[in-house]
Amino acid sequence: MNDLLIIDGISKKYGNKTVVARESFNLKQGDILGFIGPNGAGKTTSINMISTLLSPDSGKILFHGQDISRGQIAFKKALGVVPQDLAIYEDLSAYDNVKFFCSLYYLRGIELKERVKEALTFVGLWDKRKELPSKFSGGMKRRLNIACAIAHGPELLIMDEPTAGIDPQSRNHILQTVKTLNGRGTTVIYTSHYMEEIDVLCNRILLMDEGRVLEDLDKQSYKEKYAREGCKTLEDIFLYVTGTNLRDTEE
Repeated sequence: MNDLLIIDGISKKYGNKTVVARESFNLKQGDILGFIGPNGAGKTTSINMISTLLSPDSGKILFHGQDISRGQIAFKKALGVVPQDLAIYEDLSAYDNVKFFCSLYYLRGIELKERVKEALTFVGLWDKRKELPSKFSGGMKRRLNIACAIAHGPELLIMDEPTAGIDPQSRNHILQTVKTLNGRGTTVIYTSHYMEEIDVLCNRILLMDEGRVLEDLDKQSYKEKYAREGCKTLEDIFLYVTGTNLRDTEE
């Protein structure tokens, strides 16, 4: 598979504090990359740089070999972001939420309507399209957030803690959504504090701590490498590598 995204030595400082230090990794087409680490590891800053909300102090981010700083419009058209904090309008219907976000990608007319219907149907909310999100459960709001992020058909999807604080049924629905999207060709960067989600979804796992990449391996290689250290689960590996109990990272 070809490299879709290349992160080449990006760094970010706030004052005298280095939040991300010379971070490098490649994302191949078709990957679901689990992006994990303790609170304060630099994950959010990394995601904000990849999604162009922040500019790196140094280093480059390449999408299909092109520096995104010189081709932001094309990159943003290919990018979908599901933020940890809900990005929906409570006073607009579910349909109008998706329509608004999809229209930002210059989709109009019949194509726009088709994309909105497809996205809402895909997340199981078409029958709720006329309702306000203020009436939705937390899980339904999360699914609407996903619909807003995927309606334009992104090639790369960043999902930042998409199942935080929701019920098991909604969580399972979202996990199946990610699998289906990936099966259709979407490449995914997925952050979560739930290692069972990372284990089920991801073919590769990048582990950060204190602004640095500590490990970047496929899932099977993680398990084989750390089995001899007595680690039986991803939670065990997380604790062994970072010295942090995973429960301590949950917000």
